[in-house]
Amino acid sequence: MGKPTGFLEHGRELPKKLDPSVRIEDNKEFVLNEEFGEKINTQASRCMDCGVPFCHNGCPIGNIIPEFNDAVYRDSWEEAWNILSSTNNFPEFTGRVCPAPCESACVLGINQDPITICNIEKTIVETAYREGYAKPKTPRSRTGKTVAVIGSGPAGLAAAEQLNSAGHSVTVFERDEKVGGLLRFGIPDFKLGMDVIDRKINLMAEAGVEFKVNQHIGVDVNAQQLRQEFDVVLLTGGSTVPRDLPIPGRELEGVHFAMEFLGQNNRRANDLELKTEEIHAKDKHIVVIGGGDTGSDCVGTSNRHKAASITQVEIMPIPPEKRPANMPWPQYPMIMKTTTSHEEGCERHWNILTKEFIGNEQGQVTGLRIADIVWQDAKPGERPGFDEVANSERVIPCDMAFLAMGFLHPEPTGVLAQLDIKLDERGNVASEGFATNQKGVFAAGDMRTGQSLVVRCINEGRECAIAIDDFLMGNSNLEAKADSLMLSA
Repeated sequence: MGKPTGFLEHGRELPKKLDPSVRIEDNKEFVLNEEFGEKINTQASRCMDCGVPFCHNGCPIGNIIPEFNDAVYRDSWEEAWNILSSTNNFPEFTGRVCPAPCESACVLGINQDPITICNIEKTIVETAYREGYAKPKTPRSRTGKTVAVIGSGPAGLAAAEQLNSAGHSVTVFERDEKVGGLLRFGIPDFKLGMDVIDRKINLMAEAGVEFKVNQHIGVDVNAQQLRQEFDVVLLTGGSTVPRDLPIPGRELEGVHFAMEFLGQNNRRANDLELKTEEIHAKDKHIVVIGGGDTGSDCVGTSNRHKAASITQVEIMPIPPEKRPANMPWPQYPMIMKTTTSHEEGCERHWNILTKEFIGNEQGQVTGLRIADIVWQDAKPGERPGFDEVANSERVIPCDMAFLAMGFLHPEPTGVLAQLDIKLDERGNVASEGFATNQKGVFAAGDMRTGQSLVVRCINEGRECAIAIDDFLMGNSNLEAKADSLMLSA
């Protein structure tokens, strides 16, 4: 590496953030990355000459992390961009929203703080766009083969860019009026701004990818029509059926799925049509049910709405502060996570059973009946049970509740029904590799695997692109030929 002693000389450091009282006044990004300056080179110098870079294995798309760290340390930014973009179609997304399993697998993290991989990645991206290194991946020639991609989330977009770079003609269909799927209408702008999405989509369009919006395949357009018009149809519609909470009072007004709230706020922040009745947290007592990232996003958004109070409850026990013994390095550990949204203000509770939504005569939710629980030791091969703590039942104020408990599977109606796609026991698209039971129809991303991380969906799209290229051409050297196939526009 450029500086073998860097990890001995410097500690982990990240850019400063705007004060919570300031950043909740708008929906803009608040990490002051541009003020970090040459400190990013110092942070990159901490990357060890570790021999076996476990960060490669920790990263679902196999980013070549030590090499781009070294390039950053040497101030060779175009080289760093070329290394990073060779494995990751969308580092502008992952540098902002990825939970960084690569950092958990960092060798330095065994007994020190790991490398700031995500922030280095984000800085490489911003430098590449500023200096003009980020360019359309335009193929030298076209194969004459056509691919329809249904869904414009990270899996669909990754597959589209890879297949287009291989010379196939790719059309991406999106049911909303803007491309991006949950990247655009599920992740708050303060984490991933729409301008960041748009600049990448513009590069893809320049490279030849065609985007058709307001095209709800299976509703506006019969999916069988696409099978007739295209050589391949790729399903990347995501896992969009949310997990519900079937308790008394669920039907009361003010109880919403998290994505209804988050998607509408992104629309509001970008002057887009709301499409549904307004959901706003101003001056309301908010309860977020679910302790994951989506729940955290509801907390941050509610803070920006100036909610009267925000309470987040989770049925599972509180995670440990440090890596537990049953999740040794280099595994990704389930540890206590305090996000920037929590820093802005939120009351958090674990081991909570939600029992009933309480409402008034007008049918509006006014409270949530909860109780404390104690988890039992799990028997071999069985899920653990729990016991309710005696006399712990109580009602907390709740003018609006957001259900952020994850997603079950893709919507079985519409496109899946029209194409007669076989589903597995979990309700996801069943596949052999990436091929469905219908010849020429493939699936990738959450629609195939169930809900997952953005970075895993990017990997799904890239791997599926190889399978489709092989199906169309008889073989595929898509990744191996990347440099020779693509001509920068």
